[in-house]
Amino acid sequence: MAEEKPLTIWIVSGEESGDQLGAKLMRSLKARLGSGRLRFGGVGGHAMEREGLKSLFPLEEIAVMGISAVIAQLPSILKRIRFTADAVLAAKPDLLVIIDSPDFTHRVAKAVRQRAPGIPIVDYVSPSVWAWRPGRAPKMRVYVDHLLALLPFEPEAHRRLGGPPTTYVGHPLIERLSEIRPGPGERGNGSAGPINLLVLPGSRRSEVSRLMEPFGEALALLAARSPRPFEVTIPAVPHLAQEIRTRAESWSVKPRIVEGEAAKWAAFRAADTALAASGTVTLELGLSGVPMVVAYRVSKIEEVLKYLIKAPSIVLTNLVLGENVIPELIQWDCTPEKLAEALLPLLGDTPERQRQLEAFGKLDKLMKIGDEVPSERAARIVEEVLRSKLRD
Repeated sequence: MAEEKPLTIWIVSGEESGDQLGAKLMRSLKARLGSGRLRFGGVGGHAMEREGLKSLFPLEEIAVMGISAVIAQLPSILKRIRFTADAVLAAKPDLLVIIDSPDFTHRVAKAVRQRAPGIPIVDYVSPSVWAWRPGRAPKMRVYVDHLLALLPFEPEAHRRLGGPPTTYVGHPLIERLSEIRPGPGERGNGSAGPINLLVLPGSRRSEVSRLMEPFGEALALLAARSPRPFEVTIPAVPHLAQEIRTRAESWSVKPRIVEGEAAKWAAFRAADTALAASGTVTLELGLSGVPMVVAYRVSKIEEVLKYLIKAPSIVLTNLVLGENVIPELIQWDCTPEKLAEALLPLLGDTPERQRQLEAFGKLDKLMKIGDEVPSERAARIVEEVLRSKLRD
């Protein structure tokens, strides 16, 4: 690429996690290509704006999750899809990056590809085609030139399913292991102190509303059977902290509720065991070395989708490990009695606890990417796609 040629890269994300990935990608692209050469446009949140993006509209307008929420806001979301695609086409960028939130970002990419096939498109974060709706993978080849995967098994899944060219760039958690893992004296109170039990009821309002009650009742049952006293900590995302406090008032086991990322990671480093909603947090706990029980409940509408799920587990850590070492209690199995029964063996030095710890020891090897950090590897692939476009 000619050194003096300016480059315009558009990045379209759909929620806060995508905003964080986009910001790190922007930072790495500026380091590789020179901040003076790059012009950014697209949709993002505060993190991307701090790196120089002026978002087309606030990210909160489209950051909705769950079928019911999407249906309720569908007219507004469709309007934003059209608006975003039109803005990309008017800007004629050298490359478009879409990040996660496929219900929004992939529709933008399809519209751009249909009307401007010369704009290369990179997708950062694979949809869960390996879990359900595998037919999405070959359809993505039409409008995605390269896919950047966060999970090590995803390139092979896309190859098998006929998806676009895919590179494993590493999960962003790899960059944060020093924050997640305990230092000397941070974990383990010996036989004298209480057990530190981490409870994670989710980062979405729907998850909190469905899981706080069975979680609280499970802890009450556990307290009567635990070989040692335990103390409960709930790291709460700021926008749900008050709701979590209100719902926890009825618990017989009173939790300590903390807010903020620093407090969350401190709680992880001190935790002995966890009860968690399914999600990225299971990978965070696995990398931190915290044995866990995972639970989840969805609405009646979403429950129908379980018949379409092809994955052997809903727990990311199980999928990366290739074995179901973490108990998962889903929907009607998510009862206080079953949660307490699954948690009890993890409170002592048991084969169940040891099995999880031994499995977690394999995660580093399975998720390693060499000397690069994930955002740097992602930026390198984006640059390669740009170079290929400019050669054509």
